[in-house]
Amino acid sequence: QVQLVESGGGLVQAGGSLRLSCAASGSIFSINAMAWHRQASGKPRELVAITTSGGGTNYVDSVKGRFTISRDKSKNMVYLQMNSLKPEDTAVYYCNVAARSRATLPARDYWGQGTQVTVSS
Repeated sequence: QVQLVESGGGLVQAGGSLRLSCAASGSIFSINAMAWHRQASGKPRELVAITTSGGGTNYVDSVKGRFTISRDKSKNMVYLQMNSLKPEDTAVYYCNVAARSRATLPARDYWGQGTQVTVSS
């Protein structure tokens, strides 16, 4: 099994910055994509940013130019640098990893417990 632990959420004023971190641990044979999702109150969960094993990245339009996803393969960590935060960025942010725990098993999705990000106006 793979465990994910997120950190870095909190309360920030509009225009401020936060950096989320997610550490993957446990039985890890390989990690494919690493991503951040978010879910605002009363809304469905949405993919915010994703980085692939090849280094490619993609972002939801609403955060392009403000958020940056990065990955430290040596530490099995993924980060989300969030700048110019807006009240509409308020949500619970979840780390998501597609990983294989063994060479003989296919990759599956793992999720963190979520971290709250609140942006005040």
